[in-house]
Amino acid sequence: MGLQNTLKALSDPIRRDILGMLKNGRMSAGEISDKFDVTGASISRHLSVLKEADLVRDKREGQFIFYEINTSVLEETLLWIKNLKGDSANV
Repeated sequence: MGLQNTLKALSDPIRRDILGMLKNGRMSAGEISDKFDVTGASISRHLSVLKEADLVRDKREGQFIFYEINTSVLEETLLWIKNLKGDSANV
């Protein structure tokens, strides 16, 4: 189910954009939401999907929640894709 959740999470362009922003460092939910022309509730749902797939981690600090990317899940997914492709030279 892990890979299925990962691929589902990666299938949405907003979620991919969120991951792209988080590769530069952690951001608060408000900072993420400010970058999109959708409701805060929609961004919250996208962040929940990313968390369920373990692609992001969150940490509450006072009244703010900060999100950061979890690259280990992405690395596992890339390894699976490489194996599927048959590129065993770098495995």
